Amino acid sequence: MQSNVMIDPIPLTEKPNPQPEPEAGLTRGRRPDWLRVKINQNDEYWKLKRLMRSQTLHTVCEEALCPNLGECWGRGTATFLLMGDTCTRSCRFCNIKTGRPAALDEEEPLRVAQSVKEMSLRHCVLTSVDRDELPDGGAHIFANTIREIRRLQPGCTIEVLIPDFRANRPALQLVMDTHPEILNHNVETAPRLYRQVRPQARYTWSLSVLQMAKEMDPQAFTKTGFMVGLGEQWDEMLHMMDDLRSVNVDILTIGQYLQPTKKHLPIERYVHPDEFKKLAEEGYARGFKWVESGPLVRSSYHADGQARMITPRGDA
Repeated sequence: MQSNVMIDPIPLTEKPNPQPEPEAGLTRGRRPDWLRVKINQNDEYWKLKRLMRSQTLHTVCEEALCPNLGECWGRGTATFLLMGDTCTRSCRFCNIKTGRPAALDEEEPLRVAQSVKEMSLRHCVLTSVDRDELPDGGAHIFANTIREIRRLQPGCTIEVLIPDFRANRPALQLVMDTHPEILNHNVETAPRLYRQVRPQARYTWSLSVLQMAKEMDPQAFTKTGFMVGLGEQWDEMLHMMDDLRSVNVDILTIGQYLQPTKKHLPIERYVHPDEFKKLAEEGYARGFKWVESGPLVRSSYHADGQARMITPRGDA
């Protein structure tokens, strides 16, 4: 298979499923009660914050203003953000800053692994900014980090939430050769909205990455997610689920889009929790092994719970 393989989206059925009644959610306005979060700043929260600062590490929890930061940090879990805090892309939903990134820190994988060991993690999540200026998109940093974690914290299961690498097969192969237990890459939104939401990305690139990952390592679980509240239609969400199952994706996350600042895309609709339940039912009916669907769900939400259905892969 060529490195730039593309996948045509599955065509919609002639009779698309009807969208739930409008009263299931709210249009723009005051944030509803089900999206109000109380930050949990317990001892584990402050311990993790001190550790990240001492190791000069970044977390996507902080950079992306995740609403679950308090809950996850309070449980002693976090998602490490590799390759700095500056992204080469300018997705209009994301709070991570855009610009010219600093040079790669090749020692970062070791520091991350040391932190994983110090926290005694049984499961960790690694993600990164997009580094389109690099020939491999930074794939070797993911690979080296996985190897260091395997060396210093044997038995820790690893999830990687990777960029699309522009569907570059050799770059993805670098990551898959280290055998992460879960390979996560988010499609984020419906294909129709990509130009508005993810102008430098392609839906077909994302599907291609998920398909190639499963082909490279059939034992790895593949995972993806998308946001709601950006103007997507009910039939488009089901269409995405069908596309994802066609490339054998195992785990799906669905959450409410929340506008980080007034400069970002506005929220078109607050989706009611009952609609999230219906989406979960549709996902399970299509064969996903695990579906996290709820207003506050993000890519790494309850990732430690999803890891219970897997066993460590051993040395890479």
